[in-house]
Amino acid sequence: MPEEVLFKSESAQSRDEIASYLRSVADKLEQGDAITLKAGSESVTMDPPARPTFEVKAEREGPVDGSGELSIEFELEWDENGGGAEGGTGSLEIE
Repeated sequence: MPEEVLFKSESAQSRDEIASYLRSVADKLEQGDAITLKAGSESVTMDPPARPTFEVKAEREGPVDGSGELSIEFELEWDENGGGAEGGTGSLEIE
């Protein structure tokens, strides 16, 4: 299935700035509100259902024998024409 990028923003931020963005998203999720992403003249509004799939990945990209790039990715997924997802692989803990 092809992927269409509706919005993308990438920039170096302090930990405090990133935490503030994540708090804003968490507040919107708790309130059941839509989430609007804006950067310059671009914007997109998305309205996650009550139970989207929450995917968390920790990755390392690069050569096996050398330095690479590390990432933590948080993703909410849901069917465009439906609600949330069923099931899961167990409970997530973040320490």
